[in-house]
Amino acid sequence: MKLDVIKLDGGKAGSVDLSDDLFGLEPRADILHRVVRWQRNKAQAGTHKVKTRSETSYSTKKIYRQKGTGGARHGDRNAPIFRKGGIYKGPTPRSHGHELPKKFRKLGLRHALSAKAKAGELVVIDSAEADGKTAALAKQVKNLGWKRALIIDGAEVNEGFAKAARNIEGLDVLPSMGANVYDILKRDTLVITKAGVEALEDRLK
Repeated sequence: MKLDVIKLDGGKAGSVDLSDDLFGLEPRADILHRVVRWQRNKAQAGTHKVKTRSETSYSTKKIYRQKGTGGARHGDRNAPIFRKGGIYKGPTPRSHGHELPKKFRKLGLRHALSAKAKAGELVVIDSAEADGKTAALAKQVKNLGWKRALIIDGAEVNEGFAKAARNIEGLDVLPSMGANVYDILKRDTLVITKAGVEALEDRLK
């Protein structure tokens, strides 16, 4: 698969051959769904917590005598049956993450890249470098028509480019190792540098 390479100023910079194993697959929604679900579950905080009857602030005194009242036999007011008592089997801090094979995660990333390529939302740029000025980069991004874009660079992101991009709304920048299915699908345009293409091919071969 051949794709034109452009510069940040909109000029042409030749073309690049993209591997069909990464960018030429028929995207499968079920694979993408499973990988995104794994990512989101792993990221969930899981810090929700309720108080059990041993943790609620109330007297532990027996509220009335055991026999002779004609009512139910109760101990203290911390019992779940009472208002402001402890919660029975409520949520406690835990991990929501689950296992997903490494091969399947790689497959999901391939399908995400292929989905962007098939939809015509994949752009390859020569390099992602800037002098750290947000205004100049914002103008270039606007001229290129990128409203919600993810830029994937090589092993490391250029420091000046990262500094210039961090205050532009709708623009995310990641190194190749940070490329993931959720962030790729979340943005309308996927922009990859030539170094990023090589790094992804090495990572997913």
